[in-house]
Amino acid sequence: MQKKRIMIVSVICILLLTLCACGTKKQEKKADTVDFSSLSKTGSMELNYATQYSVDEYGGYKMITIVDGGRFLLIPEGAAVPQNIPEDVTVLQQPLDKTYLVSTSVMDLVRQIDAMSDIRLSGTKEDGWYVEEAREAMEEGDILYAGKYSAPDYELILDEGCNLAIENTMIYHNPEVKEKLEELGIPVLVERSSYESHPLGRLEWIRLYGVLFDKEEEADSFYETELEKLEPIMKKESCNVTVAFFSVTANGTISVRKSNDYVAQMIALSGGTYVPEQLAGEEENALSTMNIQMEDFYADAKNADILIYNSTIEGEISTLEELKQKNPLFADFKAVQDGNVYCTTNNFFQKSTAIGDFMEDLNKIFQNTDTEEAGYLKKLR
Repeated sequence: MQKKRIMIVSVICILLLTLCACGTKKQEKKADTVDFSSLSKTGSMELNYATQYSVDEYGGYKMITIVDGGRFLLIPEGAAVPQNIPEDVTVLQQPLDKTYLVSTSVMDLVRQIDAMSDIRLSGTKEDGWYVEEAREAMEEGDILYAGKYSAPDYELILDEGCNLAIENTMIYHNPEVKEKLEELGIPVLVERSSYESHPLGRLEWIRLYGVLFDKEEEADSFYETELEKLEPIMKKESCNVTVAFFSVTANGTISVRKSNDYVAQMIALSGGTYVPEQLAGEEENALSTMNIQMEDFYADAKNADILIYNSTIEGEISTLEELKQKNPLFADFKAVQDGNVYCTTNNFFQKSTAIGDFMEDLNKIFQNTDTEEAGYLKKLR
């Protein structure tokens, strides 16, 4: 009888312990559950010049907001995805190590913070890269070509487990592509660094990629170093030279940067005066460039001290004769007659971290010193 009682007590104890254990697990599970409404803001990234994005901290979570591009909740690796997330918030779950990078200007920023290993897919072919590390990574198969922005290889993107697509605003010309990627469960972030009016705002986007790829320390360190390098240049007195930055399109119109564009700002910060200072009929939209007729450009830039030809659209030119072949009116320009015409190198717009170096190059040619050594500008002969 005594043994029977002991057995009954033992069984009851085991049952009680089992129930307690189950209750504890339920409590632990409940503790792991996070509701979006319970998140409270604990801080924000202090930006110096960038205006097109912001990063707010909610404990270990970060809310990234892109101007006209939506909100993104960044989830740290191993953290629970909050419940009841608003429909307008896109979830990004770290590590974002299978990224499809379409915006070419981002690669150099990613390279600089040592996050190349997080880029698995490219929207640019191997021979289209001027960032050497990107070209080498594609040669070795570490980065695969997954189609350009308007025609991605959806099958490859899915097979590779893509967990983020970084596009530029060109994707808005093909909205069905963005919608398709999102339907497949791939978050799409449209970066707007080219819409920053201040060159250091454009460069400050490196800090956003530091957040995305868990390289904040590296990004902040690089950015602070560049600020220190540029301060002496920005403090120099004006060089009293007028500068036009342009290219000739296939149909003969002149593509210029708007007066509030970051290139115009780089010219001003480096000691020059951008012309035309205010374009006649300058459109009130977010685009940083506009096309004008040659006659209008001639009227505004004929007497400019320096001409800088933008190689991005139609490629580099090497001689003054090539420029005059695009339009005979260039022969009448003061800068052409004086031999003060330069062309950007093809790699300039992919080398996003070279803003400081480019401003140093500008300052050199504005002061007419060491022009042969300007790395991102070559003089036309």
